[in-house]
Amino acid sequence: MAKPAERSAARLAAVQALYQMDLSGKTVVDALAEFEAFWIGREVEGVEFKPSDIEFFRNVISGVVQNQRAIDVKIDKALAEGWPLRRVEAVLRAILRAGGYELMFRKDVPARVVITEYVDVTHGFYGEDEPGLVNAVLDTLTRDVRPGELEKKAAGQAKR
Repeated sequence: MAKPAERSAARLAAVQALYQMDLSGKTVVDALAEFEAFWIGREVEGVEFKPSDIEFFRNVISGVVQNQRAIDVKIDKALAEGWPLRRVEAVLRAILRAGGYELMFRKDVPARVVITEYVDVTHGFYGEDEPGLVNAVLDTLTRDVRPGELEKKAAGQAKR
């Protein structure tokens, strides 16, 4: 099993690859090949890219692309009215899609982990309101696609 740090690095790399694909129009195959060959686990221009859980990285990227329509519809419903996902800045869009994919299609990953991880990724890019936005949207999405999961954990913690 992958280490949590490798999963965290895979999430960050997935967001970066999804962002790049969104801007450049690269295919999944091209993005995976580029990131695996030149970025993940390497130092590029003085920036260290940590080793990642490659299988998880591939799964998130492929899963977002294969399920993007369904993910986008759910995220649109979770965003404030009048702010569809297409109006959201590209990095935030990549973060929300990756988090949305995990919440909708990776039920093996606890929702609280998904939310925390993508809020942490957001902090790596932004310092203002964006982490709160990601938290709110992913929380709302969780309540839609995994009803009761967040409440179960909170009730269990209150008993302690």
